[in-house]
Amino acid sequence: MDSNKKYWKGLEELQQTPAFIESNKGEFAEPIPVEDVLNEAGLSTRTPRRDFLKALGFGLGAVTLAACNRTPVHKAVPYVIKPEEVTPGIPNYYASSFNGQSVLVRTREGRPISLAANPNSIGLNQGTDATTAAVVLDLYDMSKLQNPQLDGQDVDWSTLDKTVIDALNKAAGTGKQIAIVSNTVNSPSSLAAIAAFKTKYPTATHIQVDAVSYSGILEANRASFGKAVIPSYHLANANVVVSVAADFLGSWLAGEEHTQDYIQNRDYKSLKNGKMSRHIQFESGLSMTGSNADVRIAIKPSEEGAVLISLYNAITGQSLAGGVANKKAQTAIVLAAKELTNNRGNAVVVAGANDVNIQLLANAINSALGAYGAIIDLDNYSKQYEGSDAAFQQFLSAATAGQVGAALFLNSNPVYDYFKAEDVSNALAKIDFTLSFADRADETASILKAVAPTSSFLESWGDASAKEGYYTIVQPTINPVFNTRQAEQSLLVWAGDNTNIYDFVRKIWEENILAGTGKSWNDVLQTGFIYKGSSVGSSYTANVDVNAIANAIGATSKAIVGDFELKLYESTVLRDGRYANNAFLQELPDPVSKVTWDNYAALNPRDAENLGLGEHGKVSVEANGYTVELPVVLQPGQAQGTVSIAVGYGRTKVGKAGNNVGQNAFPFARLVNGTVQFEAKATVTKASGTYELAQTQTHHTIEGRNIIRETTFAKYLKDPNSESGRFADSHKTYDLWNKFESPGHKWVMAIDLNACTGCGSCIVACSVENNVPVVGRDEVRRRREMHWLRIDRYYTLEQEDGTKLTEEKEIAKATDYDYENVTVVHQPMLCQHCDHAPCETVCPVLATVHSSEGLNHMAYNRCFGTRYCANNCPYKVRRFNWFNYWNDARFDNYLNNEFTQLVLNPDVTARSRGVMEKCSMCIQRIQGGKLQAKMENRKLKDGDVKMACQEACSANAIIFGDVNDPESEVSKALRNERVYYVLEEINVQPNIGYMTKVRNTFEA
Repeated sequence: MDSNKKYWKGLEELQQTPAFIESNKGEFAEPIPVEDVLNEAGLSTRTPRRDFLKALGFGLGAVTLAACNRTPVHKAVPYVIKPEEVTPGIPNYYASSFNGQSVLVRTREGRPISLAANPNSIGLNQGTDATTAAVVLDLYDMSKLQNPQLDGQDVDWSTLDKTVIDALNKAAGTGKQIAIVSNTVNSPSSLAAIAAFKTKYPTATHIQVDAVSYSGILEANRASFGKAVIPSYHLANANVVVSVAADFLGSWLAGEEHTQDYIQNRDYKSLKNGKMSRHIQFESGLSMTGSNADVRIAIKPSEEGAVLISLYNAITGQSLAGGVANKKAQTAIVLAAKELTNNRGNAVVVAGANDVNIQLLANAINSALGAYGAIIDLDNYSKQYEGSDAAFQQFLSAATAGQVGAALFLNSNPVYDYFKAEDVSNALAKIDFTLSFADRADETASILKAVAPTSSFLESWGDASAKEGYYTIVQPTINPVFNTRQAEQSLLVWAGDNTNIYDFVRKIWEENILAGTGKSWNDVLQTGFIYKGSSVGSSYTANVDVNAIANAIGATSKAIVGDFELKLYESTVLRDGRYANNAFLQELPDPVSKVTWDNYAALNPRDAENLGLGEHGKVSVEANGYTVELPVVLQPGQAQGTVSIAVGYGRTKVGKAGNNVGQNAFPFARLVNGTVQFEAKATVTKASGTYELAQTQTHHTIEGRNIIRETTFAKYLKDPNSESGRFADSHKTYDLWNKFESPGHKWVMAIDLNACTGCGSCIVACSVENNVPVVGRDEVRRRREMHWLRIDRYYTLEQEDGTKLTEEKEIAKATDYDYENVTVVHQPMLCQHCDHAPCETVCPVLATVHSSEGLNHMAYNRCFGTRYCANNCPYKVRRFNWFNYWNDARFDNYLNNEFTQLVLNPDVTARSRGVMEKCSMCIQRIQGGKLQAKMENRKLKDGDVKMACQEACSANAIIFGDVNDPESEVSKALRNERVYYVLEEINVQPNIGYMTKVRNTFEA
């Protein structure tokens, strides 16, 4: 076991900075908000002694009796005629689709409250990403438009329709182009509505452009295979995966589907069978994918093409010019090439750059490896990104030349997310009539003539086809909340077709999609999808002039070489910025940096030291004529001489939660050879002032305790039991409590550290399910985030001499660390539901007690907030409600209105100020599963109950169930030789077992 490794969460913990020591020395890290309590009493800290004591008594009473506060009285209004399908207290589930994934929407009394993956679907049938888990909140967003608008004023639909039709007829009559500008549209019914519109107006064209473009892959595949498509990647068939700057587990293409496939060769079942894939990552900034790699090499953006050239040479024996000069990269390439060639047909190389030449060279490498067919599937291709950067350029040129008479924007916001917003604004000014289908007056919609707000997918009829041959249905789960109308319905109305959207979608399916399947319309409404694709992709050979490509790569790489090289990336949390007003996502810590509510400039600590940056420092970043100031994150793993910045922030017209959060990084992008690229030469200088980021990474220090266990695959194969190191097997333990029996059910959990990627979808799903409040940036800065579940991220560094940094051999100077060479372990941490729970012992009012089924319960109406339990919890997983975050105007991020509170799960109590809360193992779901089994007159079986976090995990890293059932999945998982229990040496007897992290490194 690598027990002598030194693990740490942030540089401040590693270096034991004064600020870190100060913030972690007390019993409680959070200061008591005395000033706020006194202000609420109409007093201040300068109040006379007698009044102060009076206020103190009031304050303590207010906190300790918060759980007994009188709640507002709302009179219940019974159903006059109860809908047949609605039974109060019982959820209804509807099959629908979001971003092409078939999902189940859970509703209560007619209102959607959560989404989960459709377990019967193909493709991504296990888990969701964080955006899917959080998107239900957007339905209840008060920032959305409530009526159509003309010139910024509300109008009725008939007035808008007349204005639009007149403008369209005028444009068509003068022969001017009518442009529909959208992001990728893969919905068959949407495309049919656009086709009907184009039939009515022959000068109409449909331009698709994506804020984060994949045109490079499309054009490379057009040149290599004659198919301009994004392939599907079947990573379950890959023994070796080499990635060059592709965050394929995060935001690159179908990240969650890749995760589901990728983990099949790395989870506890695969290791039990002696099989584990090898993953090698080359990248500049530490991505979520890079943090999970077996081997990671830090390179500059200008070296991405050179790495592929060297890799191609090593695989094929050729000698293309322009290979990488980076010594570490050269060594890794030799080893990677050997692994790839030894696994021909079961190996793949992916590249993240939106550069046609780099993608062409990747195609040549994969063709030499025989990756097309089983791993890279060009037949069952992805249709999630079909936008063309060149087509949008042509639209801007035509508009600027006065050739466009009308432009309609569908799910498109180029004034914000195009790298030259001024060019877009100038082009729009030359168009006679402009309209957006946006659901809010966003950056683009707010400067257009009209807005025809579209309904959300939860209020709409529709469909999607995210993959060739795969079709998912979208059906409404609630009537339109505001006076909105589907964009497809609007297009039909303006085309003179008054067909109802339901009939239109149904006709498309019955005539085109369901034909020959033997399925009816009602069948698909129940199942949610139809699959008509092939099971195995065909083999392809790439047609690539590698010599010309290598020369072109060398020329474009030189253009970005400088003192600093900038790499933009899409946040796995906010993506391209469309979800910026979702407070659940804003407060979700970044998987690597653990920053919330901001983007930042990620720098290597050594570069930051050279720039003279201190704590909470800021930098000015200039590239492509655009300059912005950003706070700095000292990021281990960042390549020296590079800076990474996330796009998707800096929105100005998205809503209260998302406005002015972070800075817009899209203007840093550049157009190269027809594609928008996210790499550039940059100048980075120290800026004046400081800025404190809301960062959670060191809110709970491990204080040197043995929390993480990891090993190599080679060591695991030699001795599977060598790394678990169960404390109870080697030490005598003594109990102060009698052993507690759980003769019925005993609920436990297993977490596979080898499967967890750190994505955070479980955190959002837990918050949605359990009404966990959002507290905002300032409260997170005060260490008061309320998440019941967190994902701790631990670093391990190497020293300059290549040896691991250990407890026994620490180095005093920061310059002695190799900050580029870092390994990462992600560990979900939640209430461990200890059998000897130390929190239960110290609670003076029995607010926290043990159940007969092994769970640690919280009785919220008993708790009066002593926080003794939080102090006595060794895992630091309890949360204290410092304020009534639900109804306090200071925390109006999303829930301070009755409408938005419709998102709350009625099965879970919303906690008040002064109350302690923590993971309940979704007790409401356990009780619901029992009730269902009782109604069906059967025993509860394994799989009947799934935790919200478990349900959201695409990697199946979280396994829950009854350990008293020896055949349950959790029982089998906990019998695995890699299982250990965190802090089991203090004998609190936790009921969550972790499986040792395993890396398939090059070490023997």
